[in-house]
Amino acid sequence: MRATAPRGHWWVLAGVLTVFLAALFLATSILRGVGVPGTTQEGQPDGLVPHSVSGGGPVIDTRGGPPVSLDVRPGTVALTFDDGPDPTWTPQILQLLATKHVPATFFVVGRHVAEHPELVRAQVAAGHEVGLHTFTHADLATAPIWQLRLELAASRAVLAGATRTSTTLLRPPYSSVPDAVNNRDWHAALRMGALGYLTVLSTQDGLDWEARDTGDIVHGSTPQDGRGAVVLLHDGGGDRSRTVAALGQLIDTLKARGYRFATLTEAVGLPLQSAPATRLDHWYGSALIGLIQAAAAVPPAAAWALGVVALLTAVRLLLLAVAAAAHRRRTGTPALPQPPPRVSAVVPAHNEQATIASCVRALLDGGCPDIDVVVVNDGSTDDTAAAARTVTDRRVRVVTQPNQGKPAALNAGVAHAMHDVIVMVDADTVVAPGTVARLAAAMADPSVGAVAGNTKVANRKGLLPLWQHLEYVMSFGLERRLFDLAGASPTVPGAIGAFRRSALASCGGISADTLAEDTDIAMALSRGGWRVVYRSEAHARTHVPTTIRDLWHQRYRWAYGTLQSIWKHRHAVKETGIAGHLGRRTLPYLLLFQLALPLAAPLVDAAALYGLVSKTTPAPAYTWALFSLAQLALAAYALRKDDESLRHLWLVPLQQVFYRMALCLVTIHALAAAALGASPQWRTPSTARAETKVQPATV
Repeated sequence: MRATAPRGHWWVLAGVLTVFLAALFLATSILRGVGVPGTTQEGQPDGLVPHSVSGGGPVIDTRGGPPVSLDVRPGTVALTFDDGPDPTWTPQILQLLATKHVPATFFVVGRHVAEHPELVRAQVAAGHEVGLHTFTHADLATAPIWQLRLELAASRAVLAGATRTSTTLLRPPYSSVPDAVNNRDWHAALRMGALGYLTVLSTQDGLDWEARDTGDIVHGSTPQDGRGAVVLLHDGGGDRSRTVAALGQLIDTLKARGYRFATLTEAVGLPLQSAPATRLDHWYGSALIGLIQAAAAVPPAAAWALGVVALLTAVRLLLLAVAAAAHRRRTGTPALPQPPPRVSAVVPAHNEQATIASCVRALLDGGCPDIDVVVVNDGSTDDTAAAARTVTDRRVRVVTQPNQGKPAALNAGVAHAMHDVIVMVDADTVVAPGTVARLAAAMADPSVGAVAGNTKVANRKGLLPLWQHLEYVMSFGLERRLFDLAGASPTVPGAIGAFRRSALASCGGISADTLAEDTDIAMALSRGGWRVVYRSEAHARTHVPTTIRDLWHQRYRWAYGTLQSIWKHRHAVKETGIAGHLGRRTLPYLLLFQLALPLAAPLVDAAALYGLVSKTTPAPAYTWALFSLAQLALAAYALRKDDESLRHLWLVPLQQVFYRMALCLVTIHALAAAALGASPQWRTPSTARAETKVQPATV
């Protein structure tokens, strides 16, 4: 096999993870903590604040020349609302203002504008005035100049994107009345003036964010002695039900005392401070709104994905644990058949000089003395055939053919086999004593078409083989027990499995339609009405890849072949009997736990790592740790069930961090390759048949 691995897949994956983490950072770090009013700065003004400012009106103009303080006209009230827009409270306040025919000025938080641009458009359409309240409700008196510039630029941009307008009105968060301005506030006002903004304070603070009842809000918002006022209220940032309840009463009280209502600029005698935004500003603001909305959607989407992954993982762990216990009670350890049945063994081999002899000797000692071993030398370029012939036993035959691939080699071996029960074994596999007889014993049931054996790792030296050892026991072994109970095993492992000749013939033999012929044939048998069962006591040890590159190619082929097999046998979902069990039990499991779950795992791992480092979203990290402990418990249980030592149990946490991530990436690679049509290359069935006709196999 030659695998074509488009490098673009890794750039796509790296790009997705980078965008995902950037969105998490934007949503949880830059945009967090918005809309909670701060405490006012009490005390006398500091020495640098001009008396004309500390003793003046609520609007400070430092845009050029000496600072100018503007006061409200007598008998005029400007109702102002901070921290919105809010989807709950802003519409109620707008409705009440419309009913009372009262204009107002809304100082909006940029992030909320990006989240709910339609509410700001409704404010402008109703004739209200809109000013800025920074982007993240930052304290401009303490913020560095770069943050101040960024806050104001982003706020102005989203306002332009939402309403096609721009404004110079700015109310700093945590500001209060003019006589509470200190040196830091004054310095911030100078910087804001240099950037072209008017600083807007207030004269009456309704304290609606801490008032106990509506009466306190009305009292705090009502000016005395007929003076003009800029009233500070809130339409966002928390529960504003008391504000809504008090607003109508406040308006009625002020009207009864002869006050008129105006927007802020009208109240202080300024021309309109809003202007049409340029087309470029509108496009830029619209793009920024889209980016922010997408970023804001990432944390809830990640939380939803985490919930789904947690649920799937919990369901899988529970199913595997229950299935392991139920399978042992159901099957037990059946006795070896007497007399031993007649069995043929087919061993496809390509460049397996080092292992073929030990494989053949183990088959001869597999518990069936009357065994017929057929070694198919599939175009080896080493001395595989000669090594097989060193086993001088009349029960062993070596068949040589040009290289045609494993499916063709298996079919050639079946054609030369003498008996009806055919055991297929990979050339790098050594079966345990009695394994062949145990596989053949399952064929006593005439409904059984194939038997999957229990594959174990032979070469257990090194970290990578040990991780595979744990995977074979706690994943493959437990899943095959589950599939056996479900009534439709999807795979008869190529390392060790047995077939009934008539069952193979009914399905047309081993197909080369997919890269996972062991999965394809098992599904075909189930769809043909044959039972495919599992015998955990039929052990065989096989050699696994020892390098990342070899493991990658193996698992890429497995994942891609599984995809092909699922698609090929997708119509099983509409069929009945054993085929229906495959379609409605096994295939959904494969799709959920072997394809969908690996797709989501890297995002969840990234979210867990980000939450652990940033301390902003700890839930993924806690969930990840919890399921790692559950995996550790399941691994211990599986090792005990399979009579394996627990001494390698300490590797399970590392396996969950590194090895599982690598397998997830392989699955993503296979799915991306399938989506882009870049599949691994394999001989087509037609090519294999053509070569067979030209160069027939020889014994």
